[in-house]
Amino acid sequence: MVKSTRKPRSRKANGRPKKPYAEFPLYAHLLGYWSAKVKGTIRHYGRWGRVVKGVVTPLPYEAGWQQALTLYKAQVDDHKLGRDSRKKMVNGEVTDSEAAGFRVKDLCNRFRDAKKRKLDNGRLSHRSFAEYEQTTTRLYRVFGGEKLVDELRPADFETLLADISKTWGLVRIGNEITRVKSVFKYGVDNALITKLVPFGSEFKKPDRKEMRKHRATSGGNMMEANELRKLLDALAGNPVAVADEDGEPQAVTLSPSPAVRAMVLLGLNCGFGPTDCATLPREAVNLDAAMIDYARPKTGIERRCPLWPETVAALKAAIAERPEPRQEGVGNLVFLSSRGRQWISGHAAHPVTAAMIHAMKNVGVHREGCGPYTLRHVFRTIADEVPDRVAIDRIMGHADHSMAGHYRERIADARLVAVVEHVRKWLFPASPEGKNGRVA
Repeated sequence: MVKSTRKPRSRKANGRPKKPYAEFPLYAHLLGYWSAKVKGTIRHYGRWGRVVKGVVTPLPYEAGWQQALTLYKAQVDDHKLGRDSRKKMVNGEVTDSEAAGFRVKDLCNRFRDAKKRKLDNGRLSHRSFAEYEQTTTRLYRVFGGEKLVDELRPADFETLLADISKTWGLVRIGNEITRVKSVFKYGVDNALITKLVPFGSEFKKPDRKEMRKHRATSGGNMMEANELRKLLDALAGNPVAVADEDGEPQAVTLSPSPAVRAMVLLGLNCGFGPTDCATLPREAVNLDAAMIDYARPKTGIERRCPLWPETVAALKAAIAERPEPRQEGVGNLVFLSSRGRQWISGHAAHPVTAAMIHAMKNVGVHREGCGPYTLRHVFRTIADEVPDRVAIDRIMGHADHSMAGHYRERIADARLVAVVEHVRKWLFPASPEGKNGRVA
């Protein structure tokens, strides 16, 4: 092995001080620090000198070792545990730096990093991460990144609520308020801030009375069978009648969209939401048996759903036109976008939601608040006419926390079939039936 002939750089230390007393726990480091080796790591607690052009020059004061000793006593317990300490020396006094001066941008960054780790570990969906990222961006924009968290007051959160309310309805306002509070709770739970900030009386989710009034004025989140058949016809490429600006009917023809049509049918047949469709693996779908076994990505609750013949046909058509995968890890999904990617983006706006709302608007069946989750509302509303809540919950993936739910191990398929066939008769009243209510 060739040895270097280069001489190690030397550093002179002029006037390197001795320990002020024999039991002093620190030593004068060559770089001008009062230091100690704790758990195998050299830690610096103060300065006795400054390095200027490779030469350490003593500082012009004699009390440096006293401040270093004070900081050492404040930090050494953390250092013995192998972690950095939050205690810092500020203007000659030891203070908890993060508790006293933790900024909004620091809290947002730490929260976002924590959620990113959960995303990378598969414990958080892309959709949820995008929403959290949107929330932290809003906090930074409204409050200012340099504002100290401890300086936030109820008036600040009233300003934030006004910003949230500019474009969103009551449901999304409530969800955003929950996410905002989770950011600050994270700060308290992880000792980044000493106490929860005062949100005030106004920064809270809409109560049930407000939600009832909102539903009464908006007409609820429901679509009728004739509207849904019209949407399905349009997505199949068939011309449908749409009223123009003068109220006169005109024929509108959309480009066929087998994937979106199949997703609409999954929403009506099984109560699927946009993420359910976007993450549906092929192994969960048995087209020969007309059955889907697939836990909800949102909650992990098991679901089992018999499929209508219309849904089976739509899934076959979507799979037949499914593009080649162009993204890692998506080859097993039922649905892929036209670019061969998953129907989930890194943005808060869900591509499945955007595609369905676009189709609804083009055929004149869209109302404020309508979207993919409307189909889930439709399924539950009509399915509830069947007196079998247990079967309906199993199809939709709703939790049953009762004692009966704890002991129940399975539900007969005949009960599940009865539920989905009831919804099918409502949507397609002229559909033929075979044995046991299944289509021949």
